[in-house]
Amino acid sequence: MNGWVLLLLAIVSEVIGSTGLKASQGFSKLLPSLVVVVGYASAFYFLSLALKTIPLNTAYAVWSGLGTALIALLGWWVLKEPMNGAIALGIVLIIVGVVVLNLASRAQG
Repeated sequence: MNGWVLLLLAIVSEVIGSTGLKASQGFSKLLPSLVVVVGYASAFYFLSLALKTIPLNTAYAVWSGLGTALIALLGWWVLKEPMNGAIALGIVLIIVGVVVLNLASRAQG
């Protein structure tokens, strides 16, 4: 399977696991706690497979950056957490940073 597809699966798994953290209420609810454990285990598994073909610095930047942006957007959209211009700008800057790092690594290799 393509490394970028595996990385996308890792990001989606991590976002699912992170979203489950809030619902688990400190791991006091069984089903959301299982979602957290399976989500994070899947995320690290898919990330490890993606690292066979994608450099660590690029994969980790994309994984953490897009995961952070997605969690922030889901928090706003699904959990009704606050969003303002500064937060939106921060999300955009994270995404721009990931794109720049990705382009810079491709130019070197």
